Amino acid sequence: MKVGIGYANRKDSLLLGNEVAENAIRNGRIDRPSLVIAFCHGQVDHEEYFRGLQAVIGDKAPIIGGSAIGIITNDWLSYEGYPAGAAVIESETLRHKEAAVGDLDKDERKAGQNLAKKISNSIDGKLLLVFYDSIKRAPTATDPPVINASPSLIRGIEEKLKSNIPVIGGGVIGDYSFGHTKQFCGTYVGEQRVVGSLMGGDFQPYFRIMHGCMPKDGIYHTITKSNGAVINEVDGRPIVHLIDEQYGTQDWRGQRPVKRLTIGVNHGEKFGDVMEENFVNRLITGALPNEAGVVIFEPDLDEGTEFLFMLRNNKTMIESARRNSAELMEEIVKNGEKPVFGLYIDCAGRTANASDSLIEEASEIQKVFNRYDTPLLGFYSGVEKVFNRYDTPLLGFYSGVEIAPLLGKSRGLDWTGVLLVLAQGQITT
Repeated sequence: MKVGIGYANRKDSLLLGNEVAENAIRNGRIDRPSLVIAFCHGQVDHEEYFRGLQAVIGDKAPIIGGSAIGIITNDWLSYEGYPAGAAVIESETLRHKEAAVGDLDKDERKAGQNLAKKISNSIDGKLLLVFYDSIKRAPTATDPPVINASPSLIRGIEEKLKSNIPVIGGGVIGDYSFGHTKQFCGTYVGEQRVVGSLMGGDFQPYFRIMHGCMPKDGIYHTITKSNGAVINEVDGRPIVHLIDEQYGTQDWRGQRPVKRLTIGVNHGEKFGDVMEENFVNRLITGALPNEAGVVIFEPDLDEGTEFLFMLRNNKTMIESARRNSAELMEEIVKNGEKPVFGLYIDCAGRTANASDSLIEEASEIQKVFNRYDTPLLGFYSGVEKVFNRYDTPLLGFYSGVEIAPLLGKSRGLDWTGVLLVLAQGQITT
C-alpha cells in the first residue's frame, strides 16, 4: 500500500483541487490511484474542488469525504483561508466498495440501512469508513441548529452489516456557524448524504479515542423532561437554571455552541474511579428562547438518563492525544506490523482557537506520526504552522461528530479525536 497526502490553500477552488491532487500523487509516488479521501473548508466551492481533483487523478478512483473546518499535515495545521487536503491510496491488495445514499435528514436509520444493503455483501470487510452530513437544519436567529442523529444512523448500518465490522468515521462540518455541508460520494458531490467505504484486504485496522473532558463535581443528575435533542428539565427543574448555577452567570446562554460545559454519560461503574474512556460526552449547541431548554448535539439522551456535567480540560485533552497516539503506535510495532496510513477525525472544538488553548492538540498526533514516519489523514480548522518536512506525509481533519467503537459498540462521540491507523505486513530488521 502506498499513500500520498496533498495539501493546498488557495481561493480558486478548481486550482485548489489540482494542486492538492498533484501534491498527493508526487508525495506518494502514486501511479494508479485506488481510493481518494478528501476534505476542504466549508467556504471552498466543493464542486469545483472535486472537479479539480478528478482532473488530475482521473475518474477511476472514487473520492469520498466532504466539508471540513481545516486540515492537518506534517507541514501544516490550517483552519484559516481555504485549506484542503486529500489522501490518495494505491494498493493491489486493498479491496474496497463505496456507496452513498441520500435523504439522511428524512430518516437517519433508513439511510444507514440502505447504505449497508449496498455494500454488505460486496467484500469480506474489516472496516467500514463512514462520512455524513452533520447538519439537518442550519441555525436561525432564534433557534440552534438541528443535527442528523448518529445513533440512528449507526443502528441502521449495524442492522444490515456484519456485527464484527467496526464503523469508524465522522459527521462532516464546514464552519463554526453550523452551515450546511457537502459530501464527496465517490463520483459526485451531494448533500444530506451518507457515504461509506467497506474496506478489506491485506491490512489490520487499529484505533484509539482521544478524550478531554472531566466531571465538574461528580454529582449525578437525571433528565426528567426531554424531546429528541432538546433537554427541558433536569431533576424536575429547568435545565437552564441548573446551568446558570454551574456558571454563576447567564452569559453562557448566548454561546453557540456552549464553550466549556458538556453533558457526559458514564458507561462504566457509576461510583468507581473516573475513567475518561467510559464517557460519552454531548456538546450543548445552545439554549432555546424563554428558558425552554437546551439543544444537544445528538438526540440520544432520553428521560431517565443519568449524567454528569463535564468540563472541557485542555491539559487532559493534550495529554490524552499524546498518550493514546503513542500507545497505539507502540501496539502496532509490538505486533510486528508497520503502520502505513492514519486517519485522524478530530472534533472542531479541539482546535487551539476554539478551546482557548496555547497548544494545538493535533500537534501531539503529528509528533508521534513523524516519529514513526507514517501518513496520517484528518480534518479541522485554525492557524497555519509549518513543520519540518518528512519523507512520509501526514494529513488530518476536524469534524462535527466522531464515530468509533467504545466499550464494544460503535457510537457517535463529541469533543473527541478518533485516530484510525491501517497497519500492514511485517517489520523487517
